[in-house]
Amino acid sequence: MEPATYHPGATGGVLVLAGTPIGDFGDAPPRLTAELETADVIAAEDTRRLRRLTQALGVQPRGRIVSYFEANESARTPDLVEALAGGARVLLVTDAGMPSVSDPGYRLVAAAVERDIRVTAVPGPSAVLTALALSGLPVDRFCFEGFLPRKAGERLSRLREAAGERRTLVYFEAPHRLDDSLAAMAEVFGADRRAAVCRELTKTYEEIRRGGLGELAAWAAEGVRGEITVVVEGAPAPGATDLAPEELVRRVLVREEAGERRKEAIAAVATEAGLPKREVFDAVVAAKNAAKNAAKDGPTNAARDGA
Repeated sequence: MEPATYHPGATGGVLVLAGTPIGDFGDAPPRLTAELETADVIAAEDTRRLRRLTQALGVQPRGRIVSYFEANESARTPDLVEALAGGARVLLVTDAGMPSVSDPGYRLVAAAVERDIRVTAVPGPSAVLTALALSGLPVDRFCFEGFLPRKAGERLSRLREAAGERRTLVYFEAPHRLDDSLAAMAEVFGADRRAAVCRELTKTYEEIRRGGLGELAAWAAEGVRGEITVVVEGAPAPGATDLAPEELVRRVLVREEAGERRKEAIAAVATEAGLPKREVFDAVVAAKNAAKNAAKDGPTNAARDGA
């Protein structure tokens, strides 16, 4: 039996989520061209970007084009659902990649599903999967974290939530915030945690920069341009870490400075490192005692040196 094929222009209301090229227009699949030509309505995150795409593909859309972006997504969704309910074929495209993945689309899909309207997709390029494949990091298990919060405190909180995550992590980031985000990752995950910064994927100046988070943060401080995807190695498996006591203490202090109680900070660091809480506790106590002894001995040594 031959597999069923799906023909653009078929009757009945259908919502089509179309993946668009993340850089090179040559990556557009043939089905995208067919959908752009036959859709009754094209909802586009940026109509100017859509115009550039259709010109590059040599497509002349026949349908009505409407803007559909974050600021008007809630207001415009009901109208699009009504068009779908009336039998229209609605094509949703975002600036690059797949709608709904850190882009508009979720609300419309949820509303269409609620009305029992068919939803399908034109698979296309994905910055998430492309970055994962190029990163050189494990890809058998991963989780997509989207954009980090802009505020420093919220960003640190979000990263701490993921500190013990063993799957490879994928983030999107704006170029002007990349250095701050990488520095925060180095602080929470450790400067040596492996990562890859994937810049301008599939474009002329594509660049994959690999290294430890501390090293990458120093590089990014000089300024980076373009579309950015960051891939970060997951936390080591329990019992697989070999962190020095000083590093364990540093991680506890970072959490305490952020407002966590010492007991909670020790428990969290123990989970991250895959160690018994007692081992982290002992490292903190030893560091505290060493600091006390150093403070006690300091004046005596100074007096002796001056004698």
